Amino acid sequence: MKTVQDYIRTIPDFPHEGIMFRDVTTLFADPRGFRMAIDQLLHPYAGQPIDRVVGLEARGFILGGAIAHQLSVGFVPIRKKGKLPAKTIEQAYTLEYGEAVVEIHDDALQPGERVLMVDDLLATGGTAEAGIKLIERLGAVVTGCAFIIDLPELGGRAKLEELGMDVHALCAYDGH
Repeated sequence: MKTVQDYIRTIPDFPHEGIMFRDVTTLFADPRGFRMAIDQLLHPYAGQPIDRVVGLEARGFILGGAIAHQLSVGFVPIRKKGKLPAKTIEQAYTLEYGEAVVEIHDDALQPGERVLMVDDLLATGGTAEAGIKLIERLGAVVTGCAFIIDLPELGGRAKLEELGMDVHALCAYDGH
């Protein structure tokens, strides 16, 4: 029987030499694989009250939309700076090669709402931490962080767990 990891393609030396890129587009393209991933991402949160799903740009939008649909709740995107049309709040974070900024609409979440945050990959945790900060600045509560892939050597899971987050990943790869 296939696992989610069986549907993920590895591309060596992309985007730079020495990087093993974990390509989830092959998972998304396969109806059984995609359904399996969505079901497994949801499983730990079954029965928990969740008011919104937040997806991190860009593959988190694909996952987040499907998960929000399954839960019958709304979906909220966290996007790169300058991509959202209404008033936003922003959060800068550090990347391996510089800095970036993500934003959320300032009215996207209400105080006390319970949020499940999703993305395809957890590496250093910078993007996820920025997303958590935005969600919390709006007064909402992150009930869980769900990812398809964890790259544990890069420390993202440990960073999020130090923040008190419940972290769920479907598979892990050594190295990057």
